[in-house]
Amino acid sequence: MRPPTESPRVLCSPAEAPLLRAAIAQAGGPPCVLLHPEDGADFDAAFVSRDITGRSTKFEILPDTRVYYDALLRAPGLRWAHIHSSGADRDIYLQLMARGVTLTTSQGATDAVVAQTALAGILALARRLPYLARAQADHAWRPLLEAELPRDLAGQHAVIVGWGGIGQRIGQWLISLGLTLDVVRHSDARAPEARRSAAYRDLPALLPDADWLVLACPLTDATRGLAGAAALDALPARACVVNVARGHVIDENALAQRLAAKRLAGAFLDVFQHEPLPAGSPFWDLENVIVTPHSAAFSDGNAARVRALFARNLARYAAGEPLLNVARTQGFRGGGRPAMPPSL
Repeated sequence: MRPPTESPRVLCSPAEAPLLRAAIAQAGGPPCVLLHPEDGADFDAAFVSRDITGRSTKFEILPDTRVYYDALLRAPGLRWAHIHSSGADRDIYLQLMARGVTLTTSQGATDAVVAQTALAGILALARRLPYLARAQADHAWRPLLEAELPRDLAGQHAVIVGWGGIGQRIGQWLISLGLTLDVVRHSDARAPEARRSAAYRDLPALLPDADWLVLACPLTDATRGLAGAAALDALPARACVVNVARGHVIDENALAQRLAAKRLAGAFLDVFQHEPLPAGSPFWDLENVIVTPHSAAFSDGNAARVRALFARNLARYAAGEPLLNVARTQGFRGGGRPAMPPSL
């Protein structure tokens, strides 16, 4: 990327401006001008922080977010935008990339937090926390006996789909708890930690002896609908599903039917094909399901990590050097995440 001919002019939120300025100074970044939509001025770079997207989703955009999206689409000089998420699957980002804007993500900033959330979901299901929460709501003393007696995690087997920073952390922690692993990713290259490694297309063959199906992959043509009805039917009835990937990786109707029929033991779901999850979704009322509102990556340390990534890239941008974490769109059809590095 050619270096700018003058100090970068960066769109950001007013709340982020002082924190961003400090992060840039700490990183030894170049002087820049921070602008906001109300300034009405053109800008060549943008920092899309969490407070800009706020409670908007990729399906439902609230007015405060729309102000920034409109500014991004109107800016004739915009060359580069950095976003707070690791996935660049919102329509606004696709529109920017389609017109030639370089988009960089905060991939890596939330890997540990998402992996912790997935592990929390596994532990919650394994230790029957939904059952115990219902008992507490009923003011009822219901010990974990008979049909509710938990199985030991040690000796169980997990199939992890996606072997990037998130999947690898989940795998390491599960191994420490005594589980064995199979790894499924874009290729069948061997993962040393895994009992078996396979490409996405071979997922069903690994599922008959799985206790856990953990989805932590990007959404691409290869993973859209990957956990379909046939794959879910290959799982044993004792198996649980954890999805911290994208809603479109799994057949939600097939999953809900099998959970309701106790054909699967449970699910922890953080992502859905439509967000917010509609009030009429069966997932809300299934006793063996934990629903969380696409919050697996939320943590109070994320913002500082995202600012640090932006500050590093700003220095590279000003120097005309290649940017880090550039989003790509190969193998991507919309409604999900652009292609990620091959380790996934």
